[in-house]
Amino acid sequence: MAPFGERLAAAISSRGNLCVGIDPQRTVLKAWGLDDTADGARELGLRVIEASAGRVPAVKPQVAFFERFGAAGFSALERVLAAARAAGLLVIADAKRGDIGSTLDGYGDAWLTPGSPLEADALTVNPFLGIGALRGAVDLAHHNGKGLFVLAATSNPEGFESQSAVLGTGNRQGTSVAAGIVEDVRSLNADARGPVGSIGLVLGATADFPALGINLDGVAGPPATPVLAPGFGHQGAQLADFRPIFGQAAGATLASVSRTVLSAGPHRIVAAIESASEELAA
Repeated sequence: MAPFGERLAAAISSRGNLCVGIDPQRTVLKAWGLDDTADGARELGLRVIEASAGRVPAVKPQVAFFERFGAAGFSALERVLAAARAAGLLVIADAKRGDIGSTLDGYGDAWLTPGSPLEADALTVNPFLGIGALRGAVDLAHHNGKGLFVLAATSNPEGFESQSAVLGTGNRQGTSVAAGIVEDVRSLNADARGPVGSIGLVLGATADFPALGINLDGVAGPPATPVLAPGFGHQGAQLADFRPIFGQAAGATLASVSRTVLSAGPHRIVAAIESASEELAA
């Protein structure tokens, strides 16, 4: 399988920068006329995939909204993941996994292994236990042509205090935690074969990058570090500001939206996706 970075670059080139979130929240299911059950979550996911196929490069199922239904929810998620990949969409499992040693290896086996019931193209991961602790998942992703998106500067305001904290030791003394993660992830892409690496960052569109000491021009590469950018729509950032916010890094960045398009309902979601894509392209 081609490296995730190569596949991401090709998908963005042909279908733009929009990533559609699949979030079967209770309120969304009700608005779509679906039961708040695993079956309802599966049905919503399949309908979103049908609306997204051929129109956007990627979808991002939020694992928590399936997991809340237990085993039946994971069964529904398996169907959604398989259907999305069969439809030619890149699938980012938003699970935010993070651990050490064999435990993280187990998460990697679940999400990043070809043929696994939960196989995705990329997985969001939490670096709180140290970037070095992610090495097993990084190696597995590279081996299997998969990707990772590492949390660095998130779009929730509660994250600023810890992400802006200053490192006190090592060769990055005085650098913010978020900026340190960005540099560590960039180094993981140094040997990328193509113009875009496979190990990416989660950088929220509402984050204060200058205050965090993050240089987005550096993220642009070469090679470019892919970015998953939540925070558009209900969280405050506007799609029209996508390129002004991300600058040179926009070429390998996915703007993630969920409620913005899901709130359109089952009969207008195609129009909402097309409108959001056009706004990004403009």
